[in-house]
Amino acid sequence: MVIRGCFLVLILFATFSCFSLKLCFGQDRITFSTPIKDSETLLCNNGIFRFGFFTPLNSTTRLRYVGIWYDKVQVQTVVWVANKDTPINDTSGVISISDKGNLVVTNGLNRLVWSTNVAVTVAPNATWVQLMDTGNLRLQDNGEILWESFKHPYNSFLPVMNFGTNNRTGENLNLTSWKSNTDPSTGNYTACISHSPFPQIMILKSNVPIWRSGPWNGQIFIGLPDSISLLFLDGFNVSNDNKGTFLISYATDSFMHHFNLDPDGNLYMRSWNTSTRAWMVDAIIPSTTCDAYNICGPFASCSLQEVPPCKCVRGYVPRNITEWNRGIFTSECVRRVPLKCNASTGGGGGGKGDGFFKMQKMKVPANVEKSIANEKDCPKQCINNCSCTAYAYDRGIGCMLWSGSLVDMQSLLGSGIDLYIRVSHSEFKTHGKRTVMITASVLGVVFIAAVCVLLACRTFKKRPVPPEKDRSAELLFQRMEELTSGNESASKQVKLKDLPLFEFEVLATSTDNFSLRNKLGQGGFGPVYKGILPEGQEIAVKRLSRASGQGLEELLNEVVVISKLQHRNLVKLLGCCIEGEERLLVYEYMPKKSLDAYLFDTLRQSILDWKARFNIIEGICRGLLYLHRDSRLKIIHRDLKASNILLDENLNPKISDFGLARVFQVNEDEANTRRVVGTYGYMSPEYAMEGFFSEKSDVFSLGVIFLEIISGKKNSHKEDNNLNLLAYAWKLWNDGQAASLADPTVFDECFEKEITKCVQIGLLCVQEFASDRPNVSTVIWMLTTENTNLPVPKQPAFIVRRRVSEAECSDQSSQKVSINDVSLTAITGR
Repeated sequence: MVIRGCFLVLILFATFSCFSLKLCFGQDRITFSTPIKDSETLLCNNGIFRFGFFTPLNSTTRLRYVGIWYDKVQVQTVVWVANKDTPINDTSGVISISDKGNLVVTNGLNRLVWSTNVAVTVAPNATWVQLMDTGNLRLQDNGEILWESFKHPYNSFLPVMNFGTNNRTGENLNLTSWKSNTDPSTGNYTACISHSPFPQIMILKSNVPIWRSGPWNGQIFIGLPDSISLLFLDGFNVSNDNKGTFLISYATDSFMHHFNLDPDGNLYMRSWNTSTRAWMVDAIIPSTTCDAYNICGPFASCSLQEVPPCKCVRGYVPRNITEWNRGIFTSECVRRVPLKCNASTGGGGGGKGDGFFKMQKMKVPANVEKSIANEKDCPKQCINNCSCTAYAYDRGIGCMLWSGSLVDMQSLLGSGIDLYIRVSHSEFKTHGKRTVMITASVLGVVFIAAVCVLLACRTFKKRPVPPEKDRSAELLFQRMEELTSGNESASKQVKLKDLPLFEFEVLATSTDNFSLRNKLGQGGFGPVYKGILPEGQEIAVKRLSRASGQGLEELLNEVVVISKLQHRNLVKLLGCCIEGEERLLVYEYMPKKSLDAYLFDTLRQSILDWKARFNIIEGICRGLLYLHRDSRLKIIHRDLKASNILLDENLNPKISDFGLARVFQVNEDEANTRRVVGTYGYMSPEYAMEGFFSEKSDVFSLGVIFLEIISGKKNSHKEDNNLNLLAYAWKLWNDGQAASLADPTVFDECFEKEITKCVQIGLLCVQEFASDRPNVSTVIWMLTTENTNLPVPKQPAFIVRRRVSEAECSDQSSQKVSINDVSLTAITGR
């Protein structure tokens, strides 16, 4: 009897297991025969999103809505709602496939609450609904997607989802806010793409603009601040046919990111922090007072650097000066002196006609008009039209004209373009002795230069003028030789004439005219594109941005540093291009992209097991040793970080981005500079604070990378008690738990000693004083030796707890640093 009873139990258990397994496999879809009730949900296969009935968090009602939300997030985060304006009063609701094959929501009285409402030509039992891993809910039959939630967005924009307009299908994929945080019904705010006539993002309140991005120029929205522009450059795919179709999709392998239009009308970009188990705000749009639409009124510009922020543009004065002085800018600015349109000339204020006043780094006004004029004819077209009040020219857009009032202008710190305001010629008259003296000085210099040019022309008039491209190459080689002059070994190593010079047309063709489809990422000095040369070789092309701050000097610096350095752990430079304003560098293509794309992505971290991470650590060290000691050039990188470590197809590391590197003389050990460059969190204290750099500066950066590779966390990551990564590693070391720093996805007890040793070496590298840190050859010896009697590390630099936001960065006049991803440079004269 006992045996028989056990046998029955086993049968019941097996039956229940099979039943549970069936439920598990069917939990991501609804069919005609398997509707779900209020207490049931769908869960996508990767476990990130869930679909079903919910009541908003902190709601004082029991109203039930049907929606999609993040499943493993403790704080309820709903990303889509079906019946937003028709909630159900109780828990009697059912989600099912109707007799007509649509997905429907009905209440306890079987009355229709919501429906996909599409024409279905197949039998209802042939359609089903599935919750995809992307968070997209699809109604489909065997061969066609009939309806999907991504084509009907609400308040959230998820990775791989499209946002914008599709002229071919007539779709307007906009975001709409909730009415409040506890009420999912249709709110007052909308985020959309406006074509007027260039695509731009708009946020509207009851159809009235409250923010706009500025027009799209093929790479960025030219009215966004740098911090937001970099997000678009680095992580978005854009489809633009210039015929009314403009779609943006967020390109990331992690679905724990989303954009959300909140009930307050702000567009938030959020990412999930697995350590704090909370959403982190990566960006807010709008983020400043000046971002508000037309905050200063017509013919006025807003600048965060001014007090008050609003100021009438050149040639205009406040209509109501009393209100203006009280900080009320609703009254417009009016022209001080009327234009003399009929007497206009093409000059910048010459004669008795009108001229143009140049405003730099501007978010251009709203209501732009498109022109086919080229850069030379653009100002002429404006000056010859009496209603034209301003013009601007951007290479990605072309000629832009404005008529009537100029509204929503903003002075930007780093981005923006030049805007030319039409003013009366009288505005160009000199004011005071200082202006007269400056003008006289300029005229004097021009006169002397003219005399020199005439003498030079007379002397060399018989000498043939080489083509522009050849002169550019000659100047390139000449400047490179100057950079290596005084260093005999460097001159021998860098055979300048052997460096390939690519034609711009070849690189443009290889990258499909620098298509965003081919964009690999965004560096501190410009975007990087994948290209294929005519012979089939894959390449990476870095196109230096005019607004990036990197000019010919940094480009030449990078060319000199790596043009002829050969090491398996250094990215190979294949050549460069300098034509007109174009500055491009051509590298070998790295299919796995950068180290940070794996380390800090929760879905890809496990790809790098401990053996792979140790191999990467060792490879970085060997590449750095080659730079410091083994190459004929002695090179200090100065910007070593995870995003500058690229991975080949076998996950072997290669150090890249030498634009900030410094070539040392043979007998030179350290240097001092007031041009502090690099990335906050990786910079050594003596360099960040005093401008001193040496091999030990790179060693400090190397130590930070050690700890990041071991932990899988950014150096800016905060642990308990607001400890940054260095401080947390130091605490674990002192507690005898160094191995606990390891990323749980790769930790294995059999590697515990090796992990502990790597933590110890990392801490030795980030010690506060440069003299205490080992050099790279010693680091490699410690990594590879079986000797466990290593030096005891002293307290690292930068471990004092600070209650600051992750976005805080240095703002000293003599230096400018960045947070983790992008290198910035500020130049101060000696």
